[in-house]
Parts: sequence; structure tokens; C-alpha cells
Amino acid sequence: MTTTAASPPRRRMQGGPHLGALGIVVAALFLVGLVLGTALAGGHPYPSPFGDSAAIVAYFRDNPDAVRIGGAFQFGAAIPLAIYAATVSARLHQLGIRVPGPTIALAGGLLASAFLALSGLIGWTLSRTEVQDDPALVRALQFLNFGAGGVAHVVPLGLLLAGIAVPGLLARLLPKWLAWAGLVIAGIAELSTLALLVDGASYLLPVARFTALAWLIAAGFLLPRQRARAEG
Repeated sequence: MTTTAASPPRRRMQGGPHLGALGIVVAALFLVGLVLGTALAGGHPYPSPFGDSAAIVAYFRDNPDAVRIGGAFQFGAAIPLAIYAATVSARLHQLGIRVPGPTIALAGGLLASAFLALSGLIGWTLSRTEVQDDPALVRALQFLNFGAGGVAHVVPLGLLLAGIAVPGLLARLLPKWLAWAGLVIAGIAELSTLALLVDGASYLLPVARFTALAWLIAAGFLLPRQRARAEG
């Protein structure tokens, strides 16, 4: 009489938070901050740092609540973005991806999250009356806010997309059109570095930011939890 050893129980894959839901939360918090900030400022959008200095200082002095709330929601959006980066990196590893992509995605996502949080904190600082009494300080902080929430956030956000899109394309984890779209958006995000050299290139920042948010949501819903078994 022969006996067979019982096969060890298969470990259940830990999927973590739903990536699509996380992407929606990031986008919703960021957009709600923009909408509320604009509404509380009487319909006036957050000023460009390249505008008239007197008008910019007046905006921060006259709309402290709008600036504070906008900064708070930006800071809030940074948290689920960090969770998204950690979760998608772990998911790619679980799917058998052993190239640098998951690590690039994690590094890019954490940097993007950190700079978005910093931008939110600078916005909160700009809402303080103690700061608004010094026009030169207001202008310096606004430029820093633009740098942190603009280039320093968007460029690593592109790395997050590239770190997902490349293995998603090569390992066929994502539809080809979505993977290629992610690479194009990531390229635009990297090109937005030019905003540090040419003021006119700053238009690349919102293009890359909002398309990246939409892409992260789509990728979050379409990236599988398990690798499809090869037939044969």
C-alpha cells in the first residue's frame, strides 16, 4: 500500500488595495481641491507664478481659505498616491516581473507623492497672514510651490507610469494601446522639465498631470492580479 504526501497548501496571493479605486481617490482629492479653491476665490483660479506680482500677492491676501483648502486637498491626494505606487510595485513582483520596472514605478510614485505633499504644505504656509505681510516671501514661496507641485511632482509621476507601462507592454499585462499611451504620457512628463528653463513650456505640466491621473485609473482596473497560464 502506497501513500502519497499531501501537497502543501497553495499560498493565496495578497492583492492589496484596489488600484483602480486608489487612482480614483487620488484624482478626486486633487480635482476637488482645485474646484473648491477656485470657488472660494470667487471663480479666480490659482495664479501663475509668472503673472503680475501685485495681483499675485493680493490673491493670497484676499483668499486665504481657498489657498488653505487647496493645499490641504493636495496633501491629502499625496497619501493614496504613495499607496498606489507601493501596491502596483508589489503587484508587478507578484506577476513575475523581475526587471527594474516595479522599482522604477515605486521610486517615481514615492517621489511624486512626496513633492505633492510638500506643495500642499507650502500652499498651507501661503495661507497664513504672517507670511502675506511680506510680498517678497509670498513670491518666493509661490515659486517653490510651483516647482514642487509642478515639475518635481510631474516628472517622477512619469517614472511611475513608465515603470508600469514597460512591463505591461513586454509581458502583455496591459492592452497594447494603454501601455503605449502610458509611455507617451510618461515622455511628456519628462519633457516638462523644460518648464525650469523656458516659462512657456509650463503648459506641459497640466497636460502630463491630468492624462497621467486618467491613465493610472485605467491601468489600475486593467492590470491583472494573476498571470494568465500559458496554454499547452
